[in-house]
Amino acid sequence: MDIYTEPEGDPNTLANLGPLRALAGVWEGKRGVDVHPIADGPETDLFVERYEAQPIDFQTNGPQLLYGLRYHSHIRKTGDVAMFHEQVGYWLWEPATHTVTMTLAIPRGQVLLASGLSDVDARTFEVRSTRGSMTYGIASSPFLDDNFTTTDFRMSVTANDDGSWSYDETTTLKLPDRDSGFAHTDRNTLFLVEEPAPNPLALA
Repeated sequence: MDIYTEPEGDPNTLANLGPLRALAGVWEGKRGVDVHPIADGPETDLFVERYEAQPIDFQTNGPQLLYGLRYHSHIRKTGDVAMFHEQVGYWLWEPATHTVTMTLAIPRGQVLLASGLSDVDARTFEVRSTRGSMTYGIASSPFLDDNFTTTDFRMSVTANDDGSWSYDETTTLKLPDRDSGFAHTDRNTLFLVEEPAPNPLALA
């Protein structure tokens, strides 16, 4: 098997994103809901979010061909100025295998790689990551791994008829003071405020 020869990709990433095309652009959502653990039990917070997902040039791993978006999500509680949550990463689409992959990094010392299968024209898809997996897994700092152990991550995405898109995600946590897993959930609907910028190869 030839694992070194790289294919010729299409310079126009926006035309090759499959189900990820619905996420390209700059978005805002003002009705996000977060449920997270505190000492007395679950707490619910409302949040506003700005989400930017811009196309990157196609990527290759030998014969593997990927098209993707570089994203940045910035979240603050409704009425607050301070950051409540922030994450960066990539959304990737592999046309040959119909695989969606998401990378995630947050500034509290955690990264993960999540993946799922999808039709090219799907209006909804899901990615998932599991602690201990050597491929689509989760890595945390020692404090988080000892006290807020993430055992599973699941995120579903839906492209809505009005041009917005919604996500619903569950991060399952194992906490030292609880007998069962805690479902840390986030959901929001995002509305387009700016069209995506073409990737550098497309501009050239």
